[in-house]
Amino acid sequence: MAVKKLFWEDPYLKSISATITNVTGQNITLNQTIIYAFSGGQQSDSGSIGDFEIIEAKKENLEIIYTLPENHTLQKGQEVGVLIDWEKRYRIMKLHFAAEIILELMYQNFNRPEKIGANITSEKARIDFYWNGNITETFPVIELKAKELIEANLSIHSHFSDEETQRRCWEIHGFAKVPCGGTHIKTTGEIGNIKLKRVNIGGGKERIEIYLA
Repeated sequence: MAVKKLFWEDPYLKSISATITNVTGQNITLNQTIIYAFSGGQQSDSGSIGDFEIIEAKKENLEIIYTLPENHTLQKGQEVGVLIDWEKRYRIMKLHFAAEIILELMYQNFNRPEKIGANITSEKARIDFYWNGNITETFPVIELKAKELIEANLSIHSHFSDEETQRRCWEIHGFAKVPCGGTHIKTTGEIGNIKLKRVNIGGGKERIEIYLA
């Protein structure tokens, strides 16, 4: 049975107890977890399992495999504490949803340009598009509309669209419903102020970088 992903049920959990379900060298799996593994462009969380720092968190089908230091002493069946770097997680959640809002506003207001890449870390988020011209031409519109959405402090509803395959989505009533399996904040107001930066990456491609102000 795949790990229970508590970061979807409550992305604000900072620590839990879990049982180790398998140990293969440095790699372990758990019965439940709060540590998100890189997926969909969202950076992995940082944290520890049983006081050992997580070196890597990797998604494998519906499972998550955690790599620990070589000298770890954990064993199958052992109950362990799982701790998350909360400051990093919360910044990722805010930047992730800021990126979700910017992307959806681009789709709604600028004839759905083709997205060709995205990445979210605790430092910044970025979205890449095929775009003819300078994408800063869109900034007055999307900055204003994003500010309105954030200041309205709207509720963000995250849930399964297909529980068996673990497909998820987020929804803001009256704005959008979008497939996404990342970790999400509860309200748009949590994002706070953001700033946008344009990067020309050449070949008819433009990047919007998003920062927490």
